[in-house]
Amino acid sequence: MSTVVAPLTYGGSITLWAYMARASQVILEQHDHYQKQTQRNRLYIHGANGKLMLSIPVKHLGKMGYQDYKTVLIDNQFPWQAQHWKSIQAAYRSSPYFEFYEDEIAFLYKEQFPHLYAFNIAFFEIIHKLIRLSFPITFTESFEKEVTHLDIRPLQEVKTNGVEAALKYTQVFDDKNGFIANLSVLDLLFNMGPESLHALKNCALPKNT
Repeated sequence: MSTVVAPLTYGGSITLWAYMARASQVILEQHDHYQKQTQRNRLYIHGANGKLMLSIPVKHLGKMGYQDYKTVLIDNQFPWQAQHWKSIQAAYRSSPYFEFYEDEIAFLYKEQFPHLYAFNIAFFEIIHKLIRLSFPITFTESFEKEVTHLDIRPLQEVKTNGVEAALKYTQVFDDKNGFIANLSVLDLLFNMGPESLHALKNCALPKNT
C-alpha cells in the first residue's frame, strides 16, 4: 500500500490505524468541514460494562452553516478531560501495557487545548510514536471530494460505516463482555503493547473501504 488519505480523529479506530500502518505515506485531511457523529470527537473503549463512548464536547456553529474543522472549539467549561482519563484508567489499568504508556497518554488529558483539531494532532503524534510507525506525515493542501490515493476518510463515520479490520486479541473484560472489535487504537496498544504494529500490519483488511 503506497499512500492513503486519512481523517484526523480522536485517537482513531483500529481499522483506521491498520490501513495507515501499512502505508508508505499518510496524508491527513485538514480542510474538511466538521461533522457530528464521527470519530473526530468520539473515542470508543472497552469498559467493565462493555463498549463505552467518550465524546469531546465542542462548540457548534449551529444553524449558521458549515464550520471548518480547524476552527472548532472544544467546550472546556466541562471537565471532559478528567472524566475521559478516569474512564480510560478504569478500563485499562489492569491491562498488560497500561503502565508503559500511561504517562504519555495522560499528557493529553492534562494539557488544555482550545481547538479540537490541535488536540487530535497531538493525539495522533503520540500514537504514531508509541506504535513506532515510520511513515511521514503530511497534510492536504485543499479539500478534494475525490482523490487519486486510497481514501480512508469515510472510515471515521460512526453510524454509516461498518468496515472493520479482522483483528482479534485478548481484552481486559472479554471474559465478561466478549470480544469487542474496532475500538480505539488505545485498546490495542494497552493490551498488545509492542506487538501492536505487527498486528496492525498483518491483520486482514476489508477489500473495499
